[in-house]
Amino acid sequence: MSEQQQAEDPVGLVVTACHVLGNEQFSDMVWGHVSVRDTEGRGIWMKAHLFGFEEIERENVLLVSFDGEVLEGEGRRHGEYPIHTEIMRARPDVNCVVHTHAFSAVAFAATQQPLLPISHDATLFVPPDIPRFTRTGDLIVTQELGEDLARTLGDRPAALIPHHGMAVTGPDVPAAIMATVLLERACASQLAAGEVKTWSSDEEALAKRARCWAPPLLQMGWEYLVRKTERARRER
Repeated sequence: MSEQQQAEDPVGLVVTACHVLGNEQFSDMVWGHVSVRDTEGRGIWMKAHLFGFEEIERENVLLVSFDGEVLEGEGRRHGEYPIHTEIMRARPDVNCVVHTHAFSAVAFAATQQPLLPISHDATLFVPPDIPRFTRTGDLIVTQELGEDLARTLGDRPAALIPHHGMAVTGPDVPAAIMATVLLERACASQLAAGEVKTWSSDEEALAKRARCWAPPLLQMGWEYLVRKTERARRER
């Protein structure tokens, strides 16, 4: 996703991202959200509340200021908008933020185990171990909590929020959505493995990160997920 594409149709990007997340089973009824940075600096384009990912259409996308004011669009703003605004305020390299209550990620975070590179998927995130935001497992509805989450995240692509969900970032929509899918798969793999006895060394994991998850490959994965989602929507 180029900056020009982001500027020309941020609403369309949010809609497509939501449809992909819904098709990949990230919906938690009407909760969970995705945002794209407004290239004019006005804030973020964000999924509206009261709709599941798979239900989002252009009229369900809002422009929300960094202070939480709805500048464009009609609908209810998500209370957890500070997840998005404070990460983007702290991270000029981030242009997309995803927050979901992904089943495996929530279950894995409760084990307090380090995330291990037992699969290709995990190598996007480790080493070092994935950050965990532990100040609260409650909703992140204040600027202060959003700032704390952004500090915990640091320069990493994702953080687990035990008892709650995950916060995932990307320089663009393809990278952020792919990271969301890969993190859930990594957590599911480790839960399924039970007692893990072998995993990639740090050296091997970092080599796999460069080889498997370079930006062009993340883009390939994103394009596949979009095609898969479009097929599923046509078949309904």
